Amino acid sequence: MMLYPPMNRLLEEIPSRYMLVNVVAQRARQIANEAEESGTPLEEKPVTLAIREVAEGKLTPQDEE
Repeated sequence: MMLYPPMNRLLEEIPSRYMLVNVVAQRARQIANEAEESGTPLEEKPVTLAIREVAEGKLTPQDEE
């Protein structure tokens, strides 16, 4: 199974794998909580959405601190 976006693309946005995992996990929890509170069904998994935000440069480590 191929990861999309590729890991090297994600590491351009966030410098270390450890930090990447933490940022994505925190944002995924936030996405899931927001969807649950609003009653909005998600078409994709929260982790997928969070990874996509990182790849698009919308999410940085500073956003999550």
